[in-house]
Amino acid sequence: MGFLVAGFWELYAFATKMTPTDRIVTLVQLTYPIMFLSSSPLSLYLILLANAVTYALVGLIVEILRQRLNHAT
Repeated sequence: MGFLVAGFWELYAFATKMTPTDRIVTLVQLTYPIMFLSSSPLSLYLILLANAVTYALVGLIVEILRQRLNHAT
């Protein structure tokens, strides 16, 4: 999922020539966590990989918490 989200934003930014002052940038920052950590431009492949790993880790944490909460009841 993270790979698809990052890929979509890359294509969208390229197609629309998005600037940092656009309103949609806030949505991009919420769904594109690697942007918070990077202070310099990163390659597209590194961004796609980092976003995919971030989404996978968040999904794993949520799934573990969900299973523990359901098992406790």
